[in-house]
Amino acid sequence: MVSTTAEDQADALFHALADRTRRDIMRRVLAQEQSVSTLAADYDMSFAAVQKHVAVLERSGLLTKRRRGREQLASGDVEAVRAVSDLLDELEQVWRGRIDRIDALLAVDDTPSTAADKEE
Repeated sequence: MVSTTAEDQADALFHALADRTRRDIMRRVLAQEQSVSTLAADYDMSFAAVQKHVAVLERSGLLTKRRRGREQLASGDVEAVRAVSDLLDELEQVWRGRIDRIDALLAVDDTPSTAADKEE
């Protein structure tokens, strides 16, 4: 059983990545550190709306901010992105296990019948 803390973290990560704008922000800040005002300039929304998106990413741990003078600089956290990848890998393994079990059941059903099986 996965701990509640791990489940809460997974919820925060996937919630943060569920939005197209936040995924785009992540692509940009993983490529290079950017000021929030620079990020905001490229979206057709208010600066405050972009700040809210950045805050969601920061709360999830996917992004970190630091101050440089009056600017807030945002950077993507590669380890947090790896955590998302690990979660998806775990889910894939569960799915692959299910497929393997189905394949095994189908293989049993496909075994040729012997003459003794037919007499029963």
